[in-house]
Amino acid sequence: MISTNQIKHINSLKIGKFRRTYNQFLLEGKKSVCDLLKSDFEIIEIFSLKNWINNNFELLKEKNIEILEINEKELSRISSLKTPNDVIAIVKIPQNELIPKNVFSGLCLVLDEIKDPGNLGTIIRTADWFGIENIICSENSVDVYNPKVVQATMGSITRVKVYYTQLVEFLSSKPSEIKIFGTLLEGDNIYKKQLAENAIILIGNESHGISKELLPLIEEKISIPKGTGNKQDMAESLNASIATAIICSEFCRRKSFF
Repeated sequence: MISTNQIKHINSLKIGKFRRTYNQFLLEGKKSVCDLLKSDFEIIEIFSLKNWINNNFELLKEKNIEILEINEKELSRISSLKTPNDVIAIVKIPQNELIPKNVFSGLCLVLDEIKDPGNLGTIIRTADWFGIENIICSENSVDVYNPKVVQATMGSITRVKVYYTQLVEFLSSKPSEIKIFGTLLEGDNIYKKQLAENAIILIGNESHGISKELLPLIEEKISIPKGTGNKQDMAESLNASIATAIICSEFCRRKSFF
Protein backbone atom coordinates (compact mmCIF):
# COMPACT_ATOMS: atom_id res chain seq x y z
CA MET A 1 0.00 0.00 0.00
CA ILE A 2 1.30 3.40 -0.95
CA SER A 3 1.73 5.90 1.88
CA THR A 4 0.48 9.48 2.08
CA ASN A 5 4.07 10.74 2.12
CA GLN A 6 4.90 8.75 -1.02
CA ILE A 7 1.86 10.18 -2.81
CA LYS A 8 2.86 13.68 -1.72
CA HIS A 9 6.42 13.18 -2.94
CA ILE A 10 5.37 11.76 -6.32
CA ASN A 11 2.92 14.59 -6.94
CA SER A 12 5.56 17.16 -5.95
CA LEU A 13 7.76 15.93 -8.82
CA LYS A 14 5.18 17.23 -11.28
CA ILE A 15 6.44 20.72 -10.34
CA GLY A 16 9.77 21.99 -11.63
CA LYS A 17 11.20 23.38 -8.39
CA PHE A 18 10.68 20.06 -6.60
CA ARG A 19 12.24 18.11 -9.46
CA ARG A 20 15.31 20.30 -9.02
CA THR A 21 15.21 19.99 -5.21
CA TYR A 22 15.08 16.17 -5.23
CA ASN A 23 16.96 15.73 -8.51
CA GLN A 24 14.24 13.30 -9.63
CA PHE A 25 11.55 13.09 -12.32
CA LEU A 26 8.57 10.88 -13.14
CA LEU A 27 8.15 8.54 -16.06
CA GLU A 28 4.95 6.58 -16.59
CA GLY A 29 3.39 4.12 -18.97
CA LYS A 30 4.09 0.49 -19.84
CA LYS A 31 6.28 1.05 -22.89
CA SER A 32 8.18 4.00 -21.44
CA VAL A 33 9.10 2.20 -18.22
CA CYS A 34 10.18 -0.91 -20.16
CA ASP A 35 12.46 1.33 -22.26
CA LEU A 36 13.69 2.88 -19.02
CA LEU A 37 14.65 -0.54 -17.62
CA LYS A 38 16.88 -1.11 -20.65
CA SER A 39 18.62 2.26 -20.28
CA ASP A 40 21.37 3.67 -18.07
CA PHE A 41 19.01 5.85 -16.06
CA GLU A 42 19.00 5.22 -12.31
CA ILE A 43 15.53 4.16 -11.16
CA ILE A 44 14.67 5.11 -7.57
CA GLU A 45 11.38 3.24 -7.26
CA ILE A 46 8.57 1.77 -9.35
CA PHE A 47 4.86 1.87 -8.47
CA SER A 48 2.82 -0.58 -10.51
CA LEU A 49 -0.31 -2.63 -10.90
CA LYS A 50 0.21 -6.34 -10.26
CA ASN A 51 -0.43 -7.26 -13.89
CA TRP A 52 2.48 -5.13 -15.17
CA ILE A 53 4.84 -6.64 -12.59
CA ASN A 54 3.86 -10.16 -13.63
CA ASN A 55 4.25 -9.39 -17.34
CA ASN A 56 7.74 -7.95 -16.85
CA PHE A 57 9.05 -10.30 -14.19
CA GLU A 58 12.05 -11.45 -16.23
CA LEU A 59 13.16 -7.89 -16.98
CA LEU A 60 12.63 -6.73 -13.41
CA LYS A 61 14.54 -9.56 -11.76
CA GLU A 62 17.71 -8.41 -13.56
CA LYS A 63 17.46 -5.06 -11.78
CA ASN A 64 17.87 -4.27 -8.11
CA ILE A 65 14.94 -1.87 -7.97
CA GLU A 66 12.40 -1.23 -5.25
CA ILE A 67 8.93 -2.06 -6.60
CA LEU A 68 5.67 -1.33 -4.84
CA GLU A 69 2.48 -2.99 -6.03
CA ILE A 70 -0.46 -0.59 -5.99
CA ASN A 71 -4.10 -0.73 -7.03
CA GLU A 72 -5.91 1.31 -9.70
CA LYS A 73 -7.28 3.81 -7.19
CA GLU A 74 -3.80 4.51 -5.85
CA LEU A 75 -2.43 4.77 -9.38
CA SER A 76 -5.03 7.39 -10.26
CA ARG A 77 -3.91 9.50 -7.27
CA ILE A 78 -0.33 9.74 -8.54
CA SER A 79 -0.73 9.65 -12.32
CA SER A 80 -0.49 12.73 -14.54
CA LEU A 81 -2.72 11.06 -17.14
CA LYS A 82 -6.50 11.14 -17.48
CA THR A 83 -6.29 7.40 -18.14
CA PRO A 84 -3.42 6.03 -15.99
CA ASN A 85 -1.21 3.48 -17.73
CA ASP A 86 -0.29 0.71 -15.25
CA VAL A 87 3.09 1.92 -13.95
CA ILE A 88 5.01 4.98 -12.73
CA ALA A 89 8.73 5.23 -12.00
CA ILE A 90 10.69 7.76 -9.99
CA VAL A 91 13.95 8.35 -11.84
CA LYS A 92 17.13 10.18 -10.88
CA ILE A 93 17.93 13.14 -13.10
CA PRO A 94 21.39 12.56 -14.62
CA GLN A 95 24.14 14.94 -13.57
CA ASN A 96 24.62 17.82 -15.99
CA GLU A 97 27.11 16.58 -18.54
CA LEU A 98 29.31 18.57 -20.88
CA ILE A 99 28.05 18.62 -24.44
CA PRO A 100 30.01 15.81 -26.13
CA LYS A 101 32.71 16.63 -28.68
CA ASN A 102 31.05 14.36 -31.25
CA VAL A 103 27.83 16.41 -31.16
CA PHE A 104 28.67 17.76 -34.64
CA SER A 105 28.98 14.29 -36.13
CA GLY A 106 25.80 13.68 -38.10
CA LEU A 107 22.75 15.87 -37.50
CA CYS A 108 22.47 18.03 -34.41
CA LEU A 109 19.12 19.59 -33.49
CA VAL A 110 19.28 23.00 -31.81
CA LEU A 111 16.03 24.32 -30.31
CA ASP A 112 15.55 28.01 -29.60
CA GLU A 113 12.96 28.83 -26.92
CA ILE A 114 10.70 25.82 -27.48
CA LYS A 115 8.06 26.39 -24.81
CA ASP A 116 5.36 23.80 -25.46
CA PRO A 117 5.96 20.49 -23.60
CA GLY A 118 4.20 18.47 -26.29
CA ASN A 119 6.39 19.98 -29.00
CA LEU A 120 9.64 19.22 -27.18
CA GLY A 121 8.52 15.67 -26.37
CA THR A 122 7.52 15.03 -29.97
CA ILE A 123 10.79 16.49 -31.27
CA ILE A 124 12.73 14.14 -28.98
CA ARG A 125 10.70 11.21 -30.32
CA THR A 126 11.34 12.40 -33.89
CA ALA A 127 15.08 12.66 -33.22
CA ASP A 128 15.06 9.10 -31.90
CA TRP A 129 13.32 7.89 -35.07
CA PHE A 130 15.91 9.50 -37.33
CA GLY A 131 18.89 8.40 -35.26
CA ILE A 132 19.74 11.86 -33.91
CA GLU A 133 21.42 11.33 -30.54
CA ASN A 134 21.77 14.89 -29.23
CA ILE A 135 19.48 17.89 -28.90
CA ILE A 136 20.73 21.27 -27.72
CA CYS A 137 18.15 23.60 -26.15
CA SER A 138 18.30 27.25 -25.21
CA GLU A 139 18.30 27.80 -21.46
CA ASN A 140 14.76 29.24 -21.58
CA SER A 141 13.23 26.24 -23.32
CA VAL A 142 10.76 24.01 -21.47
CA ASP A 143 12.20 21.55 -18.93
CA VAL A 144 12.85 18.17 -20.57
CA TYR A 145 11.72 16.43 -17.34
CA ASN A 146 8.32 18.14 -17.31
CA PRO A 147 5.83 15.22 -17.14
CA LYS A 148 4.13 16.34 -20.37
CA VAL A 149 7.46 16.37 -22.20
CA VAL A 150 8.44 12.96 -20.82
CA GLN A 151 5.06 11.49 -21.76
CA ALA A 152 5.20 12.86 -25.31
CA THR A 153 8.59 11.22 -25.92
CA MET A 154 7.01 7.76 -25.50
CA GLY A 155 10.25 6.38 -24.09
CA SER A 156 12.61 8.17 -26.47
CA ILE A 157 13.91 10.28 -23.58
CA THR A 158 15.93 7.19 -22.56
CA ARG A 159 17.84 7.24 -25.88
CA VAL A 160 18.19 10.91 -26.86
CA LYS A 161 20.31 13.25 -24.73
CA VAL A 162 19.09 16.81 -24.22
CA TYR A 163 21.44 19.62 -23.16
CA TYR A 164 20.70 23.21 -22.15
CA THR A 165 23.15 25.99 -22.93
CA GLN A 166 23.60 29.55 -24.16
CA LEU A 167 23.01 29.16 -27.90
CA VAL A 168 25.02 32.11 -29.23
CA GLU A 169 28.11 30.78 -27.49
CA PHE A 170 27.43 27.19 -28.57
CA LEU A 171 26.78 27.99 -32.23
CA SER A 172 29.73 30.35 -32.41
CA SER A 173 32.06 27.58 -31.24
CA LYS A 174 31.10 25.03 -33.89
CA PRO A 175 33.68 23.78 -36.41
CA SER A 176 33.88 25.93 -39.55
CA GLU A 177 32.99 23.00 -41.82
CA ILE A 178 29.67 22.42 -40.03
CA LYS A 179 26.91 24.62 -41.43
CA ILE A 180 23.95 25.98 -39.50
CA PHE A 181 20.65 25.47 -41.34
CA GLY A 182 18.01 27.79 -39.90
CA THR A 183 14.29 27.29 -40.49
CA LEU A 184 12.73 30.55 -41.66
CA LEU A 185 9.53 31.36 -43.56
CA GLU A 186 11.61 33.32 -46.09
CA GLY A 187 14.20 30.56 -46.40
CA ASP A 188 15.02 28.61 -49.55
CA ASN A 189 12.90 25.62 -50.52
CA ILE A 190 14.45 22.69 -48.63
CA TYR A 191 13.66 20.31 -51.51
CA LYS A 192 15.81 22.38 -53.88
CA LYS A 193 18.53 23.23 -51.37
CA GLN A 194 21.91 21.53 -51.14
CA LEU A 195 22.03 19.88 -47.70
CA ALA A 196 24.81 18.25 -45.70
CA GLU A 197 25.33 14.96 -43.88
CA ASN A 198 26.89 16.71 -40.87
CA ALA A 199 24.90 19.80 -40.01
CA ILE A 200 23.12 21.82 -37.34
CA ILE A 201 19.37 22.25 -37.75
CA LEU A 202 18.13 25.31 -35.85
CA ILE A 203 14.43 25.34 -34.94
CA GLY A 204 12.82 28.52 -33.60
CA ASN A 205 10.13 29.35 -31.08
CA GLU A 206 6.56 28.30 -31.87
CA SER A 207 5.27 31.89 -32.09
CA HIS A 208 8.27 34.14 -32.77
CA GLY A 209 10.62 31.93 -34.74
CA ILE A 210 14.38 32.13 -34.32
CA SER A 211 15.71 34.78 -31.91
CA LYS A 212 17.21 37.94 -33.41
CA GLU A 213 20.61 37.32 -31.84
CA LEU A 214 20.84 33.93 -33.58
CA LEU A 215 19.86 35.08 -37.06
CA PRO A 216 23.35 36.35 -38.02
CA LEU A 217 24.79 32.91 -37.20
CA ILE A 218 22.58 31.10 -39.75
CA GLU A 219 24.56 30.11 -42.84
CA GLU A 220 21.82 28.39 -44.81
CA LYS A 221 18.20 29.55 -44.61
CA ILE A 222 15.65 26.84 -45.35
CA SER A 223 11.86 26.57 -45.43
CA ILE A 224 9.16 24.01 -46.15
CA PRO A 225 7.15 25.13 -49.20
CA LYS A 226 3.40 25.46 -48.97
CA GLY A 227 1.08 23.43 -51.15
CA THR A 228 -0.41 24.92 -54.30
CA GLY A 229 -4.08 24.29 -53.68
CA ASN A 230 -7.03 26.50 -54.57
CA LYS A 231 -7.43 27.91 -51.05
CA GLN A 232 -7.09 31.67 -50.74
CA ASP A 233 -6.28 31.45 -47.03
CA MET A 234 -3.72 28.94 -45.75
CA ALA A 235 -1.96 28.31 -42.45
CA GLU A 236 0.72 30.89 -41.68
CA SER A 237 3.18 28.34 -40.36
CA LEU A 238 3.67 24.74 -39.30
CA ASN A 239 3.75 23.40 -35.76
CA ALA A 240 7.39 23.31 -34.56
CA SER A 241 7.45 19.56 -34.03
CA ILE A 242 5.86 18.82 -37.41
CA ALA A 243 8.29 21.14 -39.18
CA THR A 244 11.18 19.42 -37.40
CA ALA A 245 9.98 16.00 -38.54
CA ILE A 246 9.68 17.10 -42.18
CA ILE A 247 13.12 18.72 -42.16
CA CYS A 248 14.82 15.74 -40.48
CA SER A 249 13.15 13.42 -42.96
CA GLU A 250 14.52 15.38 -45.92
CA PHE A 251 18.04 15.52 -44.48
CA CYS A 252 17.98 11.77 -43.87
CA ARG A 253 16.47 11.04 -47.30
CA ARG A 254 19.36 12.89 -48.92
CA LYS A 255 21.93 11.03 -46.82
CA SER A 256 22.21 8.21 -49.36
CA PHE A 257 23.24 10.77 -52.00
CA PHE A 258 26.03 12.44 -50.04
